[in-house]
Amino acid sequence: MEYQDYDAIGLAGLVRSGETTPAELLETAIEEIDRLNPVLNAVNRKMYDEARASIGRGLPDGPFTGVPFLLKDLRAAYAGVPTVAGSGFFADKVAPHDSELVRRYKTAGLVIAGKTNTPEFGGAPTTEPSLYGPTRNPWNIDHSSGGSSGGSAAAVAAGMVPAAHGSDGGGSLRIPAGCCGVFSIKPTRGRTPAGPDFGEAWNGLSAEHVISRTVRDSAALLDVTTGPSPGDPYSVPRAREPFVDSASRPPGRLRVAFTSSTAAGPAHPDCVEAVDKTVRLLSELGHEVTEDSPEWDRPTVGAAFRLLIAANVQAGIDEYAEQKGRRPRDDELENVIRVLGAESYDSTSIDMVRATWAMHRAGRAVAPFFEKYDVWLTPTVATPPPPLGLIDMTTDDIDGYLGTVFGFIPFTAIANVAGIPAMSAPLHWNSDGLPIGVHFVAGYARDDLLFSLAGQLEQAQPWFNKRPPVC
Repeated sequence: MEYQDYDAIGLAGLVRSGETTPAELLETAIEEIDRLNPVLNAVNRKMYDEARASIGRGLPDGPFTGVPFLLKDLRAAYAGVPTVAGSGFFADKVAPHDSELVRRYKTAGLVIAGKTNTPEFGGAPTTEPSLYGPTRNPWNIDHSSGGSSGGSAAAVAAGMVPAAHGSDGGGSLRIPAGCCGVFSIKPTRGRTPAGPDFGEAWNGLSAEHVISRTVRDSAALLDVTTGPSPGDPYSVPRAREPFVDSASRPPGRLRVAFTSSTAAGPAHPDCVEAVDKTVRLLSELGHEVTEDSPEWDRPTVGAAFRLLIAANVQAGIDEYAEQKGRRPRDDELENVIRVLGAESYDSTSIDMVRATWAMHRAGRAVAPFFEKYDVWLTPTVATPPPPLGLIDMTTDDIDGYLGTVFGFIPFTAIANVAGIPAMSAPLHWNSDGLPIGVHFVAGYARDDLLFSLAGQLEQAQPWFNKRPPVC
């Protein structure tokens, strides 16, 4: 058996057939993590003892029994293990219980072997926390792996595990997937549970799912985690069929709109080329492709986005400060987090309500676009993966920092604001060998449509056997 030749579904099949065991798979994953992590710095907490103990107790009989898996070190609570969120202040924040999503991963039979690196509180589209240091891109270690699920993306791209958990509040699954040449979808708001500690994260901006090398793994992992848990404030309509079935079913002739420009101008030529190549591929597959894009009040939404994220992050810091009985020292927080958090104290409850209204108005504004078109195509990000150090959370220039961030990620956040599904597929590599992700957005609750399209694209232009140089 060659471990990296199998996706999660394939490895689970080997366990079921008796060709390998969960213990053998775990030890192979540990070997790969220990071999590659000194170069990539993708895994910031090894949970080998916990993983071996879970196998020793006997794994549930689920669709992924015995498959090694990693959790992003943000929001994914694992009982008895710290959830550090890339922050020195949270270094001793031990989870008292599993989050509902982690419980579902365990029930599916996944073997959780560690936690992956993330920028502090998921506050950057690159993964370079001062606490743990940068996660490096497997395709070129001088470049960013993206963020904020950059540790998970690098681990999956390098073959440490076939899939890993992540979260997405403005593109944080799709950005690193695009930067690392792997696949991810941000589900519709409410598709996966946020409980028991939250009803929703970041006022509904953030969703959780996985980064994977194959479409079918992403679909099947959403099948085992989808649906509300007791007390959830709302839920999305159930899918018409299992997502793994959608991923193997042709989508039919789709109406696709595309753009590679924003109000600030065209994306980098490599990203424009990725979209142009994808437009040609879609046309060859029989889809109707038109240049167009939805409209919304970008300045108002940008200001609302800034306030909602800053206030949510600061609320979490304040809550833990009450538990610890002290405020964080300046050296326990990145400067961007500390300054933006302080700004949120200057906002009123009325400002928060108006920011939420702005989000909802943007969702209303883009919804009719998905009655005219089935899918909207853009680059995942506006430039190739940037060099490490370009996006710096220790800076004093907060406005300059945010300008750099949103110049890099102008396409992804509207799906979070509107609560609609979106995905990044690895369909292009530039002349320097860096992945250039291609981004697709669909209407509310049409996760199934994106999986169907992704499966068709994966079959037409396979990416599974593309392996980064670090391997």
